[in-house]
Amino acid sequence: MTRPKILIVDDEERFGANLVKILAAHSLRATAVLGGEDALAEMAKTPYDVVLLDMKMPGLSGTATLKRIREAGHKAKVIVLTGHASVDDAVELINLGAYDYLLKPCATDKLLKMVSMAFEQLEIEERPLG
Repeated sequence: MTRPKILIVDDEERFGANLVKILAAHSLRATAVLGGEDALAEMAKTPYDVVLLDMKMPGLSGTATLKRIREAGHKAKVIVLTGHASVDDAVELINLGAYDYLLKPCATDKLLKMVSMAFEQLEIEERPLG
């Protein structure tokens, strides 16, 4: 079974490092970067299946990062993971192409399920017709 390659985009270095460890403990490959510009640079050289994207970051916001990910043509499923809940933000991000919107702290089992569902959706979309 293919496992998703995951990019974590969060300006809190400890949060990103801990999430990499949690995902690795569940046999998932993850890389953490500290912001939107770093995410775009990383995605330009390495394809990712799922992106876990923080909303509030210095420099490029989560919204701006998501826009740039889509403008660059990346197909990765983007799950917004934020500690700042806003229905307006959630609606805007979904309209921009985010797969889903989760609040921090998020239970590990819920996050794992969401990553799995996002990856399954990506595989369906990438499967050749016929």
